[in-house]
Amino acid sequence: MLHFYKKYWRTIFDIGLIVITVILAMWLFSLIYNIAKPIFFSFVIFVCIEPLAKRLHKLGMKKSIAAAISAILFTLIILGSIGAIIFIAAMQGTELISNLPKYQKILTANITNGTLYVEELLGRLPFEINIADEIATILQNATDQIQSWLMNGLTFLVNSITSLTSFLFNAAIGLILAYFLSIEIVDWKRIANEKTPNTFKQAFFFLRDNVLKGIWVYIKAQSKLISVTFLVILLSLLILGVDNALIISIVAAIFDILPLLGVSTIFIPWITYLFIVGDYTLGSWVTVIWLVVIIARQLLEPKITGDSLGVSAFTMLAFMIVSLSLFGVAGMIMSPILLILVKALYDQGYIQRWIRKPIGEYDTIEKNKDE
Repeated sequence: MLHFYKKYWRTIFDIGLIVITVILAMWLFSLIYNIAKPIFFSFVIFVCIEPLAKRLHKLGMKKSIAAAISAILFTLIILGSIGAIIFIAAMQGTELISNLPKYQKILTANITNGTLYVEELLGRLPFEINIADEIATILQNATDQIQSWLMNGLTFLVNSITSLTSFLFNAAIGLILAYFLSIEIVDWKRIANEKTPNTFKQAFFFLRDNVLKGIWVYIKAQSKLISVTFLVILLSLLILGVDNALIISIVAAIFDILPLLGVSTIFIPWITYLFIVGDYTLGSWVTVIWLVVIIARQLLEPKITGDSLGVSAFTMLAFMIVSLSLFGVAGMIMSPILLILVKALYDQGYIQRWIRKPIGEYDTIEKNKDE
């Protein structure tokens, strides 16, 4: 053991420093985020309103007026769209929650009938097999658990949609800050250029060129893919006359955001339920919709996304879950940025220079490379 520590203590120390730095960065960001949420909202809103404000300003309009027009248009579009979606989704979500007991009764009845049929078949055998009751118990427990999950998930979604006071307050303050930031952006850029030390400038340029641009491109690409998924599912369900089509499409789009999960998390249990209760027509059409969405995403993702960020879906999801548990929403927001930053630092060779290799462990490999 002592030999191990003698050989690896430098490597362990360097990795420990990097891990501590990452944890401190996450903790500091979560602290600042909880204290100054409207400021973070303002940066996002600023990115949305600045292109139009800048264009109007170039056409000769005063920047304050251009920023005001852009902010008003942004507010009207966002409030109109979100308001309509929230109203319909909350109404359909509440209806779906109220109908879950009915769906459970239908599923339980079909499971009971199937169990009785199996019991009848087993009763014709020359020897006795007492598994029918166990099958019924297992299926009933599974049905109750699935209903509990659906109830909790939909209740959380509806409650999140209907309780937006804090969000709207932060967004309103963020909109005001974004308006003033749009007016003063030239002065802020000049101050930052004159007063920022060169070391921090280099760090910012590295982040901008290797992390922020990549994240922005990735977000736009994923937004396009999620929009395609949402529209395909919504239009298909409306054509089929499925109840609560909007809330189902929204939930499917939310799951489509999550790595490794996707729309299959919604469609596979739904398809299984439809075939169990004997609705083979709708079950077949929902299966077709699911396959179309999966195939369309597989075909469009390479074209729309282009070069990936280089971080595996498993690593991204695992780090996001850990960050969410430790630092809340701020940690989940920060986790992709840190992962992509670490990947960029590794690709640029910084990680290899910062972490000293254990003595004698890679000598053979390095000699072979030199030869």
